[in-house]
Amino acid sequence: MNEQVQPAGGPLFNPLSPDFIRDPYPHYDRLRTVDPVHVTPLGQFVASRHAEVSLVMRDRRFGKDFVERTKRRYGPDIMNEPVFRSMSHWMLQADPPDHTRLRGLVVKAFTARRVEDMRPRIQEIVDQTIDAVIDRGHMDLIEDFAFRLPVTIICDMLGIPEEHRETFYKSSRDGGRLLDPVPLTPEEIAKGNAGNMMAQMYFQQLFELRRKSPGDDLTTQLVQAEEDGNKLTNEELTANIILLFGAGHETTVNLIGNGLLALHRHPDQLALLKARPELMVNAVEEFLRYDSSVQMTGRVALEDVDLGGKQIPRGESVLCLLGSANRDPAVYPDRPDRLDITRPNVRPLSFGGGIHFCLGAQLARIEAEIAIATLLRRLPGLRIDDVENPEWRPTFVLRGLKRLPASW
Repeated sequence: MNEQVQPAGGPLFNPLSPDFIRDPYPHYDRLRTVDPVHVTPLGQFVASRHAEVSLVMRDRRFGKDFVERTKRRYGPDIMNEPVFRSMSHWMLQADPPDHTRLRGLVVKAFTARRVEDMRPRIQEIVDQTIDAVIDRGHMDLIEDFAFRLPVTIICDMLGIPEEHRETFYKSSRDGGRLLDPVPLTPEEIAKGNAGNMMAQMYFQQLFELRRKSPGDDLTTQLVQAEEDGNKLTNEELTANIILLFGAGHETTVNLIGNGLLALHRHPDQLALLKARPELMVNAVEEFLRYDSSVQMTGRVALEDVDLGGKQIPRGESVLCLLGSANRDPAVYPDRPDRLDITRPNVRPLSFGGGIHFCLGAQLARIEAEIAIATLLRRLPGLRIDDVENPEWRPTFVLRGLKRLPASW
């Protein structure tokens, strides 16, 4: 089946349709069954089964090839747009040797030891956040709770001064559209450029501050690498700080929000977790599997590759549906569409794989674990106002809620 023959029931892959954003999982089910390596009208290959998704992320025959891939989609002048030029320097979009060099500069900040040492600070922020709202009897679990923790932690790690942080708590969360597989409109590109410009202006000031007064933080570390000359250019420094700030909180906000919604939609699992808090570590893995905060990652074939019986020509993009792979019955035969916090052998692909495996995976897990455990312990009577019709953000790759009002 190719893109010309769409099955009854509309296109197989239409990721920005409201129906898809509200609940992509029935669509994934169709894809895995009907056309597991599907070709979209834009000519992209979409892999929906665990086997192919896992292979593409780890196989060296696939890479990012960001600049060429983006030119093919938008035309030869697209790299003149500041937001795309900035993204082309992200380690997330880089191939070796640039990727190896860039990742090597920040990996030390995310070692298991350093992340474990952050537990007391994470606990302190979660408690302060709950203290601030506990007497009100209601809050928005996204803005008042899930958002503040990871933003504060990434501000700590980047050495962003306390007096600057209010801006970050209030800043909009609409950058996620840049990652979606549907091309941006000129208006969206203009908006992306404006946001990128603001971020660049702020971080350039932060770099000056850290040059004058170095701290024990990631920005100081990267500024010193930039001064080293051969390790990092100024453009790379700025782009990767913007990436670390975004990646350092966006996905964790969604992990906490999606996890809390899933629990309240499965009251038996919520009751079980309250009764047995020691299940929290496994529960977080299951939240990641059940409703991943990152639904897709992409690669480009660096040579002709046979994938699931389809020929992928060199230079073509493969979209890997992480959210679909995480519910593949071939890997999770026992009711994959159900939340089960006791599920054995949960190994979600939500943090990607291969050389691009998420640097902050362990940090995100610990933040979610402490946030959700503390919330259940301190607000045992908390109820989500409307579990049936929550308001999702209009992006596909970064899956998360716009708001999630709750009361107790």
